[in-house]
Amino acid sequence: MVKENIDKAIKATYFSIIGNTLLALFKGAAGFFGNSYALIADAIESTTDIFSSILVLFGIKYSTRPADENHPYGHGRAEALITFIVVGFLITAATVIAYESIVNIQTPHDLPKSWTLIVLGAIIIWKEISFRLVLKRSKETNSSALKADAWHHRSDAITSIAAFIGISIALFCGKGYESADDWAALFASGFIIYNSYLIFRPALGEIMDEHLYDDVVEDIREASVKVKGILGTEKCFVRKTGMVYHIELHAIVNANITVKEGHKLAHELEDYLRKQITGVGRVLIHIEPDDYS
Repeated sequence: MVKENIDKAIKATYFSIIGNTLLALFKGAAGFFGNSYALIADAIESTTDIFSSILVLFGIKYSTRPADENHPYGHGRAEALITFIVVGFLITAATVIAYESIVNIQTPHDLPKSWTLIVLGAIIIWKEISFRLVLKRSKETNSSALKADAWHHRSDAITSIAAFIGISIALFCGKGYESADDWAALFASGFIIYNSYLIFRPALGEIMDEHLYDDVVEDIREASVKVKGILGTEKCFVRKTGMVYHIELHAIVNANITVKEGHKLAHELEDYLRKQITGVGRVLIHIEPDDYS
């Protein structure tokens, strides 16, 4: 299952790289010939998306390397570190867009061409489809880096929506409103920074081993008592590294069984959890007697 998730994540990343490359060229050309600074800003954002998607690809491939003597829990934390870098790209893109927008607001220029609205409409639809596809893959694979890549698509769609609104205002209101699409691009940069925080926060929690996985803990507790001989559970800790969950669980058993029987139950419980819960990495089972006080 983990291998299947890795393949899904890698394919989704290649999809992002190819799509962002084509869009950056398309939007840059449309912005230049259509006299739209918002579209040119949009193209800049897509260009940063290309490099961030390449980083995500590197992070996924590196984070899925097997555990070794120096990294007994594997290399999964590399994915969260890559997520930080991707967030940096997002913030950089938002800053560039904001700066260019402010400069263009102060610079007299002609109205955008009306056909740029058609271009933007197509871009918005494509980027929203891309967002939903990559986000779905990020949920299936538990990949924080892939989630960041998905939100790159959404931020691109937001920028394009803002540009669409700005150009529409400029064209409808006419002379004196030439900078409406620049104001729209400036507004969109704020959305991108906000989304950057939403991506950054879970990745930080992963690095800090913050307790963020109540749903996984609940699944573990429900699955555990289905194993014959396991009477209940006590402490349950879950940490996420990359696409896998590492579990530490205290399982309650009959106090009168032998050490050998308790050891056998622990292995049976570990095997059952791996079958029932997607993305389980290392599992540490601590046996507790039911009459312990």
